[in-house]
Amino acid sequence: MYSIFQIHGSAFLQATVTTVELTVVSLLIAVVIGLVFAFFKVSNLIILQKIADIYIFLIRGTPLIVQIMFLYYGISTVLVLNSFMAGAVALGIHSGAYIAEIFRGAIQSIDRGQMEAARSLGMPYSLSMRRIILPQAFRRAIPPLGNQFIIGLKDSSLVAYIAATELFSQALSVQAENYMPFETYFVVGLYYLVLVLIFTVIVHKVESRLSGNKVKRRGHVDQSKKLVQNV
Repeated sequence: MYSIFQIHGSAFLQATVTTVELTVVSLLIAVVIGLVFAFFKVSNLIILQKIADIYIFLIRGTPLIVQIMFLYYGISTVLVLNSFMAGAVALGIHSGAYIAEIFRGAIQSIDRGQMEAARSLGMPYSLSMRRIILPQAFRRAIPPLGNQFIIGLKDSSLVAYIAATELFSQALSVQAENYMPFETYFVVGLYYLVLVLIFTVIVHKVESRLSGNKVKRRGHVDQSKKLVQNV
């Protein structure tokens, strides 16, 4: 097993970088898609709600590997996407359905009175959403978004089947060369565990920082209230 690290360590390291890049690009695509369809879900227009429902149903109702193959062998031949971008787009479309529900829940969890107060002050709907609702919704969506990021990191292994050179693809190549499948997949499993551990720590630090800022803001508000009462 040590020989696998020694001989193929640099190749696995490069594949790890590709895996991270693939996950980050797909998450950015997923966030954009998720925001669009979250707005569709909370829209007052029935047609937009139905479009979002159909998209979410189709994505949740079909396996990710089928979506990757469909995009790579179907749409990517028209758009001329390489295996990396085809995989990133497929992962983004897949995760976008789940992120849409995350954002929808976060937006709807904000007290309606805040939107009504903003509108009563003359702010248009789009400005109220951008300045009042979305910043709070993003903070509330951070924990499930972090979980979705980690899920996307692990799901990226399926892109190996369209010849993208990421971690699992590298493992397939190595085990075909050394005829040591158990040891090779054990090693690649360790790489994934380290990546998940790193990103879990990052997500927890972001959550803690946001929680600390929230407590500070609440303290400032309480202090202001006391000053007003004293006056």
